[in-house]
Amino acid sequence: MTIIGPFRALRVYEGDAGIEARIESISETDLGPGEVLVQVAYSSLNYKDALAVTGCGRILRGSPRIPGVDLAGTVVTSEDARFQPGDAVIATGYELGMGHDGGLAEYARLPADWVVPLPQGLSLHEAMMLGTAGFTAGLAISRLEQLDLAPGNGPVVVTGASGGVSVIVIDQLANLGYEVVAITGKRELVQPLRTLGATQVWLRDEIEMGSKPLEKAQFAAAFDSVGGATLAWLTRVMQQRGLIAAYGNASGTDLVTTVFPFILRGVALIGIDSAATAMPQRQRIWQRLASDLRPEKLSGMCRTITLEHVVETCHSMIRGHHSGRSVVRLSV
Repeated sequence: MTIIGPFRALRVYEGDAGIEARIESISETDLGPGEVLVQVAYSSLNYKDALAVTGCGRILRGSPRIPGVDLAGTVVTSEDARFQPGDAVIATGYELGMGHDGGLAEYARLPADWVVPLPQGLSLHEAMMLGTAGFTAGLAISRLEQLDLAPGNGPVVVTGASGGVSVIVIDQLANLGYEVVAITGKRELVQPLRTLGATQVWLRDEIEMGSKPLEKAQFAAAFDSVGGATLAWLTRVMQQRGLIAAYGNASGTDLVTTVFPFILRGVALIGIDSAATAMPQRQRIWQRLASDLRPEKLSGMCRTITLEHVVETCHSMIRGHHSGRSVVRLSV
């Protein structure tokens, strides 16, 4: 039985001529399978969404596909007893927006095991200011805390500081009392990053990375969205028992380093894969995002857009002209 009438969705088609993304009016029967039907209030844009929408990364499985790896909204119907009509919920990661229709539509149907109740203290809009980026940031901090990361250990560096995950990490770390060094390639963001909580802001092109297997030890921990030569440099400049959380590859996928940082300084390199996080830990991180890991200044680095502006914004992200977070308003 159809519960809702036609609604708007951004759908991506993949064919011999390439990728085409367009806004369409679709019906409930066009959505993928799942036990929970959600009226989507907000989604948000992540680099995966930009790859999907522009076709710069062939990461979608199935055509047409509704992209959007994040969503926040209200349950319309549920075949699972854990959720009732009217419940406010979040979904991020898993196969959402990749192999399963995602959040860039006014309605979404989801497997119940992917759905998280909205934590008390967060609005639907605030949840999507965070989205996958905020969840990844919170997960990265939590993982390093398990390895004894603490503010008294020394300065912490955040690379790719204008990116969606990194701006949230900076805000969170500053709130927790860390001395934060932000690295960016955008000179115009030096002051905004200081306002966000960075103690120092370094311009990427002015850093002398050196070539020794071990360089001068500078940082207790690093949060890296860049990869490539930057991640290799980080391994060389960590303090004894330094910790690195890697969650991106903006400048490349290769990692050329030596074993010396790991066997002489005890450096630990931790990969952060937020999409496949198990539900118990997922719920714990979202609870922290509503409490001690809740950013205080993130709103200054966020903008709210409509579905009509998604394609343009995704192209801007691919070109490297986008900073901060873009929240997509849907059915509110």
